[in-house]
Amino acid sequence: MQGINNIRNNTLVAGIDIGSENIYCAIGSFDPESLRIKLLGIGKCAVKESFNQGAITNRNQLIEQLEVAVNEAEIMADKKINTAFISLTGNHIKCMNTQGAVALNRNTTNREIENNSITQKDINRVLELTQGIALPPDRDILHTIPQEFIVDTLEKIDNPIGLSGRRLEGHVHLVTAATSAMKNLVESAEEIGINISGLVFKPLAAAISTLTKDEIKLGVSLIDIGSTTTGVAIFKDGAVRHSAVIPIGSASITNDIAVMLRISIDQAEEIKIQYASAKASLSSSKLDIEIPSNNNDSDVQKISENELSKYVEARMEEIFQLAQNEINRSGINNSLTYGAVLTGGGSQLKNIIPFAKEMLRIPIRIGKPTINIQGNKNFADNPINSTLLGLLLWPLHSNEQKRLNGTSTSFFEKLKQLFKDFF
Repeated sequence: MQGINNIRNNTLVAGIDIGSENIYCAIGSFDPESLRIKLLGIGKCAVKESFNQGAITNRNQLIEQLEVAVNEAEIMADKKINTAFISLTGNHIKCMNTQGAVALNRNTTNREIENNSITQKDINRVLELTQGIALPPDRDILHTIPQEFIVDTLEKIDNPIGLSGRRLEGHVHLVTAATSAMKNLVESAEEIGINISGLVFKPLAAAISTLTKDEIKLGVSLIDIGSTTTGVAIFKDGAVRHSAVIPIGSASITNDIAVMLRISIDQAEEIKIQYASAKASLSSSKLDIEIPSNNNDSDVQKISENELSKYVEARMEEIFQLAQNEINRSGINNSLTYGAVLTGGGSQLKNIIPFAKEMLRIPIRIGKPTINIQGNKNFADNPINSTLLGLLLWPLHSNEQKRLNGTSTSFFEKLKQLFKDFF
């Protein structure tokens, strides 16, 4: 097998999306001219009690499962990977907006060549100030995402380099995470010979592969419904304005069905996929679902599709009410021209679009990857893979540079490249 190095030296890139139900690994080939990704290899391994809500619960088991998923992708691609981007989410993720400003005093004595134009160093100084928030010792900054810059009184500047002024101000969105959660993921991957190119907040990775430039510019909310968490990221004027993790996902529906019908989780998942509707009024009251008993006898219980969906709708209302709360917290809930884009495994529930429209009262669409994918088209068109495909695209959208607050003694110093990033 050929080896994968850094994307700067090679057109190959790998992503690993770790969820509470499955681990996915993808290896892709990138064409910088056409901005197309060719899927070369895909691997999958079921997660069994080793990872939950963004935290490792059984390290040894997770390492084994990681190895299975990676090996499967490597065999299909006929490539051996040694670096990858890995997704990150969980209740420990906290996000906030901050700002910083610097005076642009050059202190030069050479009047003939004096140049007050803003440089990358000035931007770095501003971004360093935005990162100067007081964080607990067990937390670190995962992403520093510029929103806009202000030069003197000129606002909403995307890139101030080359402009002249006396004062530069920057507004950013910070994503912070528990240091231990990040460290544990990095070290687990290193156990199977994978060095981490970057940890990426799941909703941001999903956004890269599903949102259009117009949506990001004019306003949209991405709702990534995972198994045990739901990620929300709100965009306006070309940048992230708010993001959050809701500690509930589609697995709660499965658990509700299992408890209600006294059946196994696997049975409940099958019933959810085949019969459950997010909007009970659109399901059939005449269709009876026959469920074999778990007691190895001939007893069969029945429940109508409509009755089942009433329980499902109640749980979905909870998830979407929490999502609505996050949209309201963004302060731009009335400016989301494109409404909401739903993605992740939970977005595949029947009738979720009419349900979401009724709950949120904004336009809704399902977020399938909008990038030009070659290879396994069915895989690329599945919203459950939005985060994974976003990880493959992440190097194109990230500004890989050394961490600004370099005095940190956290594990990040072990990584070869850390980045402030996105759009």
